[in-house]
Amino acid sequence: MSKIRRVAVTSPQTRLAHARRRSRARWRQPRLPAGDTQRATALYRAQRRRGVPALLLMFALLLGLPGIFALFPGLDTVRLLGIPLSWLMIAVLPYPAMAVLARWQLRRAERLEDDR
Repeated sequence: MSKIRRVAVTSPQTRLAHARRRSRARWRQPRLPAGDTQRATALYRAQRRRGVPALLLMFALLLGLPGIFALFPGLDTVRLLGIPLSWLMIAVLPYPAMAVLARWQLRRAERLEDDR
């Protein structure tokens, strides 16, 4: 009975990543032409500026929850399905809100790329 030889199938990116690790020389990122570099830098800066409001809203959400609990201590007594509302706000509210913020920011960044 002959043994079947196993072959590893990987994507080209995986092969490049493995090859970079094995090479002793330092891997250099390919250089863009001057015009493309300037456009890429301008786009990067514009997207960074556009990301600040989403980041601030996320921090306001996460850091504002303790403030809401301090202002309204009665939220601990309100229960929904036997679970305190404050716990639900901490465990459930941030994740959908962050997903909405991420989608909003992604659409804004994509629009900016399409405009340029």
